[in-house]
Amino acid sequence: MGRRVLIATGALVLSGCISLRPDVVARCGKLPAIRTTNGVSSTDVRVLTYNVEGLPWPARSGRTRYLEAIGQRLALDRRSGSEADVVLLQEAFSNAAARAVLTAGYPNRVSGPSLKSRRYAPSSEAPATLVDRRKVRRGEGLGPVLGSGLWILSDYPVIAGTGRAFRRGECAGSDCLAKKGVQWARVQIPGVPAGLDLFNTHLQSRSASGVSRNRSLAAHRLQVNELSQFIRTYRGPGNALIFGGDFNMRHSARRFKQFDLKQPWPLVHRYCTDARNACRVLASWDGDAPWMDTQDLQGFSSGSFVQVRPIQVETRFDQPWQGSRYSDHDGLLVTYRLSWPASPSGREGCGSLSLRAAASRLG
Repeated sequence: MGRRVLIATGALVLSGCISLRPDVVARCGKLPAIRTTNGVSSTDVRVLTYNVEGLPWPARSGRTRYLEAIGQRLALDRRSGSEADVVLLQEAFSNAAARAVLTAGYPNRVSGPSLKSRRYAPSSEAPATLVDRRKVRRGEGLGPVLGSGLWILSDYPVIAGTGRAFRRGECAGSDCLAKKGVQWARVQIPGVPAGLDLFNTHLQSRSASGVSRNRSLAAHRLQVNELSQFIRTYRGPGNALIFGGDFNMRHSARRFKQFDLKQPWPLVHRYCTDARNACRVLASWDGDAPWMDTQDLQGFSSGSFVQVRPIQVETRFDQPWQGSRYSDHDGLLVTYRLSWPASPSGREGCGSLSLRAAASRLG
């Protein structure tokens, strides 16, 4: 195992991932359908989170045609009007994954953190057994050699955003070869009185990292702490928020316990299992706790200006393509309803937004 990690690290360094033009932001895509009833305005926003399994060779081989198909499927959905308004991608590391991002055709796209992004010193909560005693043969202390693999694609203008890599040493095993972290983008939906803050992340894996469960658990806990602090830092005081990603918590009560301790915001899976919330579930959920059966999750919170709640949950990329899966994950697509008190001033068009000044706030 150790020798394979060393060989893979060298190959990844030589692979030259990832080549893509700089982020494109603050472009008008489409105008939302806004309804007003009894003094309340509302619109629906569809958010897809998807781990595309875009690892480069030698970590994965034969992925190019599947990633091309993912990009083409996203583009086809856009042409047919069935697309997600926002897409949160994870593991978009390879050049083939970068081409899929372009093929999808969203007018706004932001990435990060990148391989060059700063990493802060370990937190005071980090155990010495993790940050000081690195397991080089398992991939720790050799990199990172890849960025975070995180992308946010949006039909609506992105007016602010940044990313943060997880702290130095707060990773375990082969996960340390990528600069995992958390990403933030604020989108302005025309006609909605406040921005919508989006957060995208990919947390520490478990057995796939090649280290003990206790060691990977320690890294996961630290990353959950960092994620929570990052969201609190960058969320606008009056803004609604939606977060999603690959949380690597499936079937792990210990990981969920730390997550629940640090994250006060409801998960869509939990919200939608309560029949009183009138959430339409088109996905196949088994058991009473479907959030325990997946790595891919979304959560949400209303702001002081705009209320948000999920109204429909479904899966994407869950059907075989040419006899195999698009990725080792399914896509999770959630439709949210945003609502706010109707304003007599009328609807704001995309052209009236101060996009140039706002876009300068991207980090």
